[in-house]
Amino acid sequence: MNTQESSVFLPAAERNGTPKELFFIWFASNIGILGVVYGAMIVGFQLSFLQSLLAAAAGALSFALVGYLSLAGRDTGATTFVLSRAAFGFKGNYIPTFMGWLNLVGWLAVNVVTGTLTLLALFNVFGVSSNQFLTVMSLLIFTALIIVSSVFGQDALVKIQTFFTYVFGGLTLLVLLILIPKTNWPELMNMSNGDWLTGFLPAVSIIIAGTGISWSIAAADYSCYQKPTQSSRSVFTRVTFGAFIPLFVIMSVGVLMSTSVPDLAASANPIEVISQALPRWMTILYFVTALGGLIPQCIISLKSARVNLETLNIRVKDSTSVIIHAIIMILIPIYTLFVSENFMGNFQTFLGLLGIGMAAWAATFMIDYVKIRKAAGYDQRLLADPDYNQANYRGIISWLAGVIVGFMFTNSPFFDGPFARGIFQDNSLGVLLAFAVSALIYFILLSANSRK
Repeated sequence: MNTQESSVFLPAAERNGTPKELFFIWFASNIGILGVVYGAMIVGFQLSFLQSLLAAAAGALSFALVGYLSLAGRDTGATTFVLSRAAFGFKGNYIPTFMGWLNLVGWLAVNVVTGTLTLLALFNVFGVSSNQFLTVMSLLIFTALIIVSSVFGQDALVKIQTFFTYVFGGLTLLVLLILIPKTNWPELMNMSNGDWLTGFLPAVSIIIAGTGISWSIAAADYSCYQKPTQSSRSVFTRVTFGAFIPLFVIMSVGVLMSTSVPDLAASANPIEVISQALPRWMTILYFVTALGGLIPQCIISLKSARVNLETLNIRVKDSTSVIIHAIIMILIPIYTLFVSENFMGNFQTFLGLLGIGMAAWAATFMIDYVKIRKAAGYDQRLLADPDYNQANYRGIISWLAGVIVGFMFTNSPFFDGPFARGIFQDNSLGVLLAFAVSALIYFILLSANSRK
């Protein structure tokens, strides 16, 4: 094996991770208080209390996809989009990888805006009024916290995420326990059942699009540090339930809060709205908790974004990569906070549309692993030799088919798909369709090729 081939795999000495570490990485990344908004959104589909809880559970269980794709990283010691070269080829992998990078950087920018607003709210509690200078300082402080936390290696990352799990996970639980008694239980129990097809399924699709499918692009980036001898069951369950537990609990509280804070899901600044439902003595602790819940998500997004940049063969020094991403993390929030009034809404819609491409990619990647790589492994030439593996047309065709179908059944401010009507209007079902179509077509193409 030459130097070029070995460079895509972690050395055996660095692969000493345990499934317990994956639990803390994904638990900390899902303790954000904004999960409450997801719960309120679920109720907005006119569902009953029981249906809303089932939708929250089904949406949070979409992290099983991340858990399963993590096995590929455990098997090889390679990151997600490096492994993706097997299914798409080197050149065919460029577009999905670039979309993955955009997705990670985009949601990172959204979280930085939220973190900046939260930090401003915290300053206001101490009597410091918001102004442009304080806004810029809050943005720089929050960005600096993320950058400093992200430059450490895997061992330090595990310790940081473990710290956030215990400290801010506990604080988040305390906040939730204070919010629960404000529930209007008679109103909650009197909510009538919604339609399972036009209400329940679209609600689940929105949660899946923003959780399991969105995070699948980073699955192997952290499991690649696992010992290859770790059991598949342990890796799968630790990743899946590490994310499921906080997601389901926080979304369930959002379901309860929908009765006491009916405008929560539509609020431009839900962090501020939630603070108003808390007793005054809890405000400072709440804002600190909200910041602590945002930072782990940002750390994971930034680390995986830097990995994706390398996979695109954009090789720069670590310091240069940090500077590039730091500039993006600052410029987009500055434009959002000082220039545009509606940029963030359109930007989040754009990121949601990227989810269609990511869903089609995840399906193709998953079927490639199930049908071939799980048993045969990853040929080193597929991942490290661009001349040997320029394009896998079966994977590319499957991905494109899913993307096209997904867009045809999706409507947005940018365009309306011709079939985005009825059950498919104003929701993320196009994401699930993209996933299903790409998975089915790639399965058929691989099956036909194996028979041949």
